[in-house]
Amino acid sequence: MLHNPKSKITASRKLSLKMLLLTRACEDLEKERQDREEEKDRYIGEKLPPLQLHGLSLDDLKALCRQLHEKIDIVDEERYDCEYKVGKHNKDIHELKLKVQDLGGKFKKPALRKVRVSADEMMRALLGSKHKGSMDLRANLKSVKKEDVKQDKVLTSEVGDWRKNVEAMSGMEGRKKMFDTGGAGQ
Repeated sequence: MLHNPKSKITASRKLSLKMLLLTRACEDLEKERQDREEEKDRYIGEKLPPLQLHGLSLDDLKALCRQLHEKIDIVDEERYDCEYKVGKHNKDIHELKLKVQDLGGKFKKPALRKVRVSADEMMRALLGSKHKGSMDLRANLKSVKKEDVKQDKVLTSEVGDWRKNVEAMSGMEGRKKMFDTGGAGQ
């Protein structure tokens, strides 16, 4: 008999395995809860012994109250420190999750709003302190002398109406003329 390397599990077998896993998980959770309760009882018994108030004078009771208040302060400080650490760790975990999502590529990009930013502000945001000087785009434009403008007007007046030249410039002869006149103008 040949065995198929991919043996399929029947639905009833899969269901029974799920039930076994769930019952095992429930048992483990119950055991963890009991362990936490025992640890809590042990910790409280260790940190807070039972009070014996019988036969104590007023001064002894006041001293006991001061001691208890000091212990409460110490415990509050420890609790605050623990809460701060937990908050910091949760924040770190959240940041790392975001990094993992970014690396995984499954991060949904939020809808971006249109923001008007000048070129200077954009360069400052991108380059930080390395950005020096202003990004005046008009200053970078090519300056045009009046003579160049007059020469351009002369050239355009020579061309005239383009419809007149269509027949003359059609075919290979027209292209040759354009090439010859273009080369002579340069």
